Amino acid sequence: MSNKSKPNGTEKMKTKKYEKELRKLQGELCHLQEWIKHKGLRVIIVFEGRDAAGKGGTIRALTERVSPRVFRTIALPAPSDREKSQMYIQRYMQHFPAAGEIVIFDRSWYNRAGVEYVMGFCTKEQHSRFLELCPKIEKYIVDGGIQLIKIWLESSDKEQKRRFEARMDDPLRQWKLSPMDLPSRTKWFEYSRARDLMLKATDTKHAPWYILRSDDKKRARLNCINHILKLIPYKKVPREEVKLPKRSMKGAYDDQATLKGRKFVAEKY
Repeated sequence: MSNKSKPNGTEKMKTKKYEKELRKLQGELCHLQEWIKHKGLRVIIVFEGRDAAGKGGTIRALTERVSPRVFRTIALPAPSDREKSQMYIQRYMQHFPAAGEIVIFDRSWYNRAGVEYVMGFCTKEQHSRFLELCPKIEKYIVDGGIQLIKIWLESSDKEQKRRFEARMDDPLRQWKLSPMDLPSRTKWFEYSRARDLMLKATDTKHAPWYILRSDDKKRARLNCINHILKLIPYKKVPREEVKLPKRSMKGAYDDQATLKGRKFVAEKY
């Protein structure tokens, strides 16, 4: 199979077309941002998936043209000893949105349904308890006025292997290889079974899961943004025409001469 083709036989999207479509969608995200602020809406978007499924790149495409004060991304490290003693979801709830915010979780409380369960960081009882309580907690979140969007990025075994190998050879991407990544590679089917248990227990009417095929990163990012825009009804908020004021000459002086003798960054480029 040509490296220009997707597993289903269709050609991968050309970069020029991708960038053109991405710009359109990011323009709509700017309109959505103003609507979220205008209406004081609260939204949570959860991104889950296997290691190297493309969560980071998708989130980056989603957020690179909007304000980090409105689109807040949360990627929590491993819990501290204090956090381990708290109610499980407690450390996530402190990051929940206030009015006019969209909070994006790059991995979330669903760690317990995935990596913690597969890698043995929680007991079977804790895992079962989580799957039992999670839909109830999410019902409480949604009933409290927060829109909850859950997206599972589904990549193939072959594509995960290719991405891991690319990370191993690229110094700019080696940091993406966490201590959990390589051991998780041997547990493909354990992760698949954990995914299936998670979907069965937590794919609910009030907080459904949406599966995003992510072998083709460009298509996945565009499909994801388009899907989110359709899930959150919005309108274009009227804005006053911006006029740039003239610079005042009151108190004018040579403000470049006063920098003489200061330390400047070397102009290497």
